[in-house]
Amino acid sequence: LSDQAEDGNIEYKLKLVNPSQYRFEHLVTQMKWRLQEGRGEAVYQIGVEDNGLLVGLSEEEMRASLKTLRRMAEKVGADITVLREREVDYDSDVPRKITEVLVRKVPDNQQFLDLRVAVLGNVDSGKSTLLGVLTQGELDNGRGRARLNLFRHLHEIQSGRTSSISFEILGFNSKGEVVNYSDSRTAEEICESSSKMITFIDLAGHHKYLKTTIFGLTSYCPDFAMLVVSANTGIAGTTREHLGLAMALKVPFFIVISKVDLCSKATVERTVKQLERILKQPGCNKLPLLVNSDDDAVTAAQQFAQSPNITPIFTLSSVSGENLDLLKVFLNILPPLTNSKEQEELMQQLTEFQVDEIYTVPEVGTVVGGTLSSGICREGENLVVGPTDDGKFLRLKVCSIQRNRSACRVLRAGQAATLALGPFDRSLLRKGMVMVSPEMNPTICSVFEAEIVLLFHATTFRKGFQVTVHVGNVRQTAIVEKIHGKDKLRTGEKAVVCFRFIKHPEYLKIGAKLLFREGVTKGIGHVTDLQAITTKENSLEESLGPGQLSF
Repeated sequence: LSDQAEDGNIEYKLKLVNPSQYRFEHLVTQMKWRLQEGRGEAVYQIGVEDNGLLVGLSEEEMRASLKTLRRMAEKVGADITVLREREVDYDSDVPRKITEVLVRKVPDNQQFLDLRVAVLGNVDSGKSTLLGVLTQGELDNGRGRARLNLFRHLHEIQSGRTSSISFEILGFNSKGEVVNYSDSRTAEEICESSSKMITFIDLAGHHKYLKTTIFGLTSYCPDFAMLVVSANTGIAGTTREHLGLAMALKVPFFIVISKVDLCSKATVERTVKQLERILKQPGCNKLPLLVNSDDDAVTAAQQFAQSPNITPIFTLSSVSGENLDLLKVFLNILPPLTNSKEQEELMQQLTEFQVDEIYTVPEVGTVVGGTLSSGICREGENLVVGPTDDGKFLRLKVCSIQRNRSACRVLRAGQAATLALGPFDRSLLRKGMVMVSPEMNPTICSVFEAEIVLLFHATTFRKGFQVTVHVGNVRQTAIVEKIHGKDKLRTGEKAVVCFRFIKHPEYLKIGAKLLFREGVTKGIGHVTDLQAITTKENSLEESLGPGQLSF
């Protein structure tokens, strides 16, 4: 038996009929490994040889093989769902089939699979309605009823978020069924009964909110983006910009054409063609994949995760419910992107938490929300937060951790959560700060260099020009100190530029993605060099005035 040791979470099996005990143990170990690689999900293709040759099995062999697969899944504590069956054209009289099965392990230690999808789209493209329908389980009445449900839940999620970013959650149980609000469940119940959670980050569609959208895309580190386009208006307003943003941040995206109930087939086709044309342009180089059946949805989900240049396109209606199931099938199978190896490596580094939100909760104290970009964070851990306006780091203690509104003891790299900091003074915190382990000796800088590409510019970009720089969750105005090797930059040109933050130093990392804008000026790039300001341990001590800390 040759064991395939390739990476990924797709396993080809010719047949699994009455395996010996030894072979069964081996198969179970292999399944554990596949599940780990796919972060709790694996796809088994039965009736397919190791090299991908579609051989197919007779009815009887297939039944026996699925029975074995169920036994294996039970042994590792996973559930299986048949995704699709296909007949293979062979010369034999007996029909032969291939079956594709999704194996999902109900996670131990309350870790559900967590996928973040950023939702982009024009103001009236129907994205809030689509999210409403997906997460409430009831169709829209064509006048925005589904949307109201969405806004009803907003106040539970976070108070004080206007016009910017709202979160919606869609849970799937291990059998691939949607667990959601339709039985008027609370968010906690959804978390408890889901084995996979998709958090939709609904970003502002209106032009004047573009900067919140950029902030959302860079700081919430979404795994995928969903671009919603309305079938009757086609590509309008900010759609192209949103497409550009998704491209610039290198987030794989898929497209949903909504409101197909409002227009003729020809109009829908025209919009699809329009999109396909844009996607195939040299700048995009994407391969559009129109999803018309469950079969397509399964293929799309698997290929999408393997090759980022495939862009699935769905055409659906939130009113008639047409093709809505295809999107659900796709989201259910969509595998988490970062594999366990990358996560393991990140978890071994020192703790670093990016602060995206700060709020005060009665009886809890100061609470910060954000993403743990590396390491592991436990309840009760002592960290330092900074940089303050004068470049210092202050000590604090993590009192408790909440993830998707349920308590959690340990936070692992790549996960988003809110941390309660007890009586820590909220006025000392701001968005863009980091909380790191004290031994990290964090580097902060006011002056940094970045290799940039100027995407769009009206006048010339030269020394002394001011732009708003976004790096992850950092957002601050910076001044162009120097452009290496050139006096000025024009649209489409590349250069290494030296920037200086106007207000206060920030914590940056070399290699971090960067996005800057000022009016119509836009550019992207990455940080190449920092002029570090050293933070001494003593600056930690001094900053702890009386009454700032209570252990």
